[in-house]
Amino acid sequence: MTYFTKRYHPPGTAPGTLVEDEHLESRPLRLKLMDYNTQSLEEHDDISFTECRPYLERPTITWIHAHGYAGAELLRELGQTFSLHPLALEDVLNTGQRPKLENYDHQLFAIMSLPLWDGDDIEVEQISLFFGPGYVISFHYGDHDPFEPIRKRLRAQGGRLRERGADYLFYTLLDVIVDQSFPILEELGERIETVEDQLLDKPTRLTLERIHLLKRDLLLLRRQLWPQREVLSQLQREDQSLIDETTKPYLRDCYDHTVQIMELFETYRDMLAGMLDMYLSGASHRLNDIMRVLTVIATLFIPPTFLVGIYGMNFQHMPELHWPYGYGLVWLIIVAVMGGMLVYFKRRNWF
Repeated sequence: MTYFTKRYHPPGTAPGTLVEDEHLESRPLRLKLMDYNTQSLEEHDDISFTECRPYLERPTITWIHAHGYAGAELLRELGQTFSLHPLALEDVLNTGQRPKLENYDHQLFAIMSLPLWDGDDIEVEQISLFFGPGYVISFHYGDHDPFEPIRKRLRAQGGRLRERGADYLFYTLLDVIVDQSFPILEELGERIETVEDQLLDKPTRLTLERIHLLKRDLLLLRRQLWPQREVLSQLQREDQSLIDETTKPYLRDCYDHTVQIMELFETYRDMLAGMLDMYLSGASHRLNDIMRVLTVIATLFIPPTFLVGIYGMNFQHMPELHWPYGYGLVWLIIVAVMGGMLVYFKRRNWF
């Protein structure tokens, strides 16, 4: 996961300016439309925006999903048709925005973060949602389509989703985005447990590196997902005329999911902090063990060094120099002194 992903205009650019992004132009735009009510469902894939307009005049629920890069020209046309605020369109085009909710009187605009695994790294993709009377428009630049389960539910006649209004569809999309964090956190939890086992078994420098990588991913993911709780809280606290009272209990349930996600973040953060302290404490303990052994060895050789230093002077009148048993006696004294010190150290539990 990269530290900075937000796109921005050069300083001094007028607010609401739409500028093409050459990095995202390689992702072709694909519009998907679902128009439904309790009795009927009409679905179109790879439809043009011009063909979508007539459905907005029907008394049905219309969901338009823009998958891929929606260029500045399409966004301008969309803004004119739905009277979208230019700042909201700018946020759609400039990905990497902080999750938020904006109320533009006749419609709501929400930005959410969708976490996904990209190999061993976590990528966070932006999803933008416009919600108004009888319609929902969603934008997603990523390769993966997270809303396919919603389409399957809409195709099943008689479900709750077909019986409710556009506000319930808006909630359902938010719920899918929020719940996508649970499998990500589950995988993170398994990785944390694996590193914890390595830490208790035989920690290495690689273990420390993995702890730091997990702490970084968790920190960046928390920064992206924490504001989503504020979005759900706003939908409950503020007087939202577009949201029916029957939908608010479901929004409260979705808010509870964001609280659970934040609790998991706090738990994982505490676990990683404890694991880092454990690694540093274990490294310090191993260093102390090594230093204690080396100190004992150095201490054992102090008396022999003293003895051989004296007899190494080779003065002429030293009586032991010409004694035939002097060499053996010195070795006996050295071994006895070192053995006695070992017994003493052992009784004192110094090693």
